[in-house]
Amino acid sequence: MALDAILQAFVTMNGFAGNPFVLLVLALVGAYLGSRVVELIPYTRRIIERRQAQPTERD
Repeated sequence: MALDAILQAFVTMNGFAGNPFVLLVLALVGAYLGSRVVELIPYTRRIIERRQAQPTERD
């Protein structure tokens, strides 16, 4: 029964994949969610904080 639901979701998404506007919306949502997840992971948050703490001057 769960397999049927999964396959139905793939078929539905395959139908949406033909429309470029839907793909654009999915890409924007995926990029937003990806940026939020990166901020929540402690390791990547430390990397971001270190980069922001570095001086912005370059020779």
